[in-house]
Amino acid sequence: MTFRPRRSVLYMPGSNARALEKAKTLPADCLILDLEDAVAPDAKETARDQVAAAVRQGGYGPREVIIRINGLTTPWGEDDLKAAAAANPDAILIPKVSALQDLAGIEGMLQQAGAAPDLALWAMMETPLAMLNAGTIAAASTDTCPRLAAFVMGTNDLAKETGALLVEGRAPMLPWLMNCLAAARAYRLDILDGVYNDFGNAEGFAAECRQGVELGMNGKTLIHPKQIEPCNAAFSATAEEVERARAIIAAFDLPENANKGTIQLDGRMVERLHADMARRTVAIADAIAARTS
Repeated sequence: MTFRPRRSVLYMPGSNARALEKAKTLPADCLILDLEDAVAPDAKETARDQVAAAVRQGGYGPREVIIRINGLTTPWGEDDLKAAAAANPDAILIPKVSALQDLAGIEGMLQQAGAAPDLALWAMMETPLAMLNAGTIAAASTDTCPRLAAFVMGTNDLAKETGALLVEGRAPMLPWLMNCLAAARAYRLDILDGVYNDFGNAEGFAAECRQGVELGMNGKTLIHPKQIEPCNAAFSATAEEVERARAIIAAFDLPENANKGTIQLDGRMVERLHADMARRTVAIADAIAARTS
């Protein structure tokens, strides 16, 4: 199995040239160079040109680079999409995807813009309709939008649109987070948790990272560089967990266990599904180690 770690996914304002340069030194797994929320209307075109130039120049090392465009119904969206496709980042993030039709036509536009075949699309899940249509949107990855690779939860916009409060423990958000996670997993998409706004509250941020891990998220979107290291730690398996996973794999690889669905290991019953989970744990740990080295 091959994995790209997506533990920490940092938003960077596309209008800030110094931030785009600083991003090349940060230990984030992914960088979202933002043309939408972080950019004022009168700076949209400048930000577009600046981000496209930065991506073409490169220098971001193993970091996955994503451009978040403005919505295709805005005055800037189509030009953003064309410029992003020409710059050739790892992915383009589409905001406010609410239904299948929001992805319709994007493939044709990308091909016309000369997009690389491996350019991926990520979808912001941040509206009430998106919560209702999550399964249909995810299913687009199998036919109408094969580039679709990930969901990004937009919890701030969800709170705005629904009136739900962003409280400790996120009880109002949990049904929507898990609904989108189930849809993503049903169609083999990654899913990234929403941001934590109080970047000065280290304890609260750590708790929300732990919750994201428990929910099954691949990683978390971030708004400040100081959130990167604790996020990476939270979404990384511990040395003990990796050692345990390797032991499970080794046990099932023994000839005498080749046809067994369950075995006993260190006094515990282990099923073959645990071996599949262990292989994923080890693959992600190896990918993280390779990136660190």
